[in-house]
Amino acid sequence: MDLPVVVGVDGSESGLRAVDWAADEAALRGLPLRLVYASLWERYEGEALAEDPDKPSEQVRAEDIVAAAARRRADVKISTAVLPEEPEYTLVHESREAALLVTGTRGRGGLAEALLGSVSLTVAGHAHCPMIVVRGDQDDGARPGRHGRVVVGVGDTPAAPATMRFAFEEARRRGAVLEAVRAWRCPAHKTTDHPLLAGEPARLHEQHAVDALDAALKEAPDDVVVRRLTVEGHARTVLVGASRDADLLILGARRRPRHFGLQLGRVAHGVLHHSDCPVAVVPEPV
Repeated sequence: MDLPVVVGVDGSESGLRAVDWAADEAALRGLPLRLVYASLWERYEGEALAEDPDKPSEQVRAEDIVAAAARRRADVKISTAVLPEEPEYTLVHESREAALLVTGTRGRGGLAEALLGSVSLTVAGHAHCPMIVVRGDQDDGARPGRHGRVVVGVGDTPAAPATMRFAFEEARRRGAVLEAVRAWRCPAHKTTDHPLLAGEPARLHEQHAVDALDAALKEAPDDVVVRRLTVEGHARTVLVGASRDADLLILGARRRPRHFGLQLGRVAHGVLHHSDCPVAVVPEPV
């Protein structure tokens, strides 16, 4: 049985963009789509009377939202779930039996979409499958992108196989160039004023970045066009810059066993807040 693409639905504009993106991903992968609405709707008891006296009004609203979202696409097989649970818990649980999890940036309670909402941020730190947070103005969805460019960040840790496999596949599906980006910096204490040595520390750090890219891309398939890019600067700043005019930005996230806190590094946290394009977070076991 094929695992579905799961998308969180909440009735917001951001959530509807996520539904469209998830449907495109499901179509590209030949997978079913599962729409999930989760809310502790007992909080809303007393706000209004439901048309159906056997159901809380928020549950009726949730079912209407999910039904409307399902009608947006007829080209993929769709299942739905409306659950009286915390959305963070539900989506992390759903990710155990999903090929991909998709969310928007903010729900109905968000004041703006400039920063990532708490649900998406929490789920990104705990999801068991790759997750895409739909950011930016992406009206073209996950179909072959208008920019023809997928970006993957390569970090300091050893090559992340799950992240790179995901990046190769996403670039292939879209017929896009895969741009592998490695940021590097020369620590201040390694600089020197000697004119014959001034460039040596920087050269060594840049070469380390080049070597990291080579290691990460050693199993790149022949049918994916790969572009290597090393950039001096903070990793978060470099990757946010690379997100401009990209169809997707992909990051790896280490998953530490028996660690229950938010499992996102500072770079991933910052990129999820500020990227100009959708961001994929791929879990990597430590």
